Amino acid sequence: WLVPLLTPPPQAPSLLSPDSSFLPFLQKDPSMALVIAVTTRAIFNLEEEHRLYLEKGKEEYTRHQQANQDKPLPPGTAFAFIQAVQYVNKKILESNPAERDLFDILVLSNNSPESGVRIINSTKHYGLEISKFCFVSDEDSTQYLKSHGVKLFLSADRTDVCNALRRGVFSPPSHVQAPSTPLRVVFDGDAVLFSDETDQIFQEQGLEGAVQYERAMEAIPIGEGPLKAFAMHLGKMRKKFGQEGSPIRTYLVTARSGRDMGIRAIKTLREWGLPIDEAFFMDGAPKGPILAQIQPHIFFDDGLHNIQGAQNVGVPSAWVPSYEATQERHQPAEPSPEEAD
Repeated sequence: WLVPLLTPPPQAPSLLSPDSSFLPFLQKDPSMALVIAVTTRAIFNLEEEHRLYLEKGKEEYTRHQQANQDKPLPPGTAFAFIQAVQYVNKKILESNPAERDLFDILVLSNNSPESGVRIINSTKHYGLEISKFCFVSDEDSTQYLKSHGVKLFLSADRTDVCNALRRGVFSPPSHVQAPSTPLRVVFDGDAVLFSDETDQIFQEQGLEGAVQYERAMEAIPIGEGPLKAFAMHLGKMRKKFGQEGSPIRTYLVTARSGRDMGIRAIKTLREWGLPIDEAFFMDGAPKGPILAQIQPHIFFDDGLHNIQGAQNVGVPSAWVPSYEATQERHQPAEPSPEEAD
């Protein structure tokens, strides 16, 4: 485990331009930090290397990574998200250099340690504030998530996602790329931020049944969804700043009708003490246009049609799988060293 330094960190390199220097920075206290694990294929674009592995095998892949260990990998899906949370850390420490409630990024990879040198050098090149790496060759690297206290795991591989969910760590597959700071996070409501209780009523009794249920339950908070804990930690960090100039903005974009089903959602957020900067009750309308306006770093939704709509307008999206999806078995014949990344 790492403990925080007692002195403030030095000035971090620019978040927008590569920097070959690797300045020391504040070590994170895992008992206080919001730990997010990200796979190497989410941070960097490794599609060319993955094709090499498929065509010529693991040994050639390893030789290629070693021969190019000083050549930075191009940014991938989660690169802008990492920059954004790094910016939040910077602003928090400017306000209070002793603060320990920070984002802490862990790189989790099915690369061998020999191949991992290029990954580490790439994070140095871009000035990414990452010092924790887990290289687990030919094994299910998600087995180490809980030992690191991970609260959120971002991966582009569905098998990895399901393995992480079985271990109790929320893990959406992510897509696309977004602009950098400030950090903008969009949550869907039911089955994401909230439980899926109303969705189940809708499936069984239709829209009218769901509306009647919401009216009857208006005074009772909605159950907790898979992302409530993550959202609450974001909200706690958000409260360190005033309404103006915060480096974190959170949004609720839900298919609920504001007139018939919005009051219970708002009262639930109030009961939880969870601040949301903006809320949009879409009444079933497509979410793509409003997401295009927000331009979030990440958008969480349980509906694949909403994920597709987000991708169509260039918005990064993270699908929240149903319980049934986590039980599906995926057994590829010969996984690559980056298959789970």
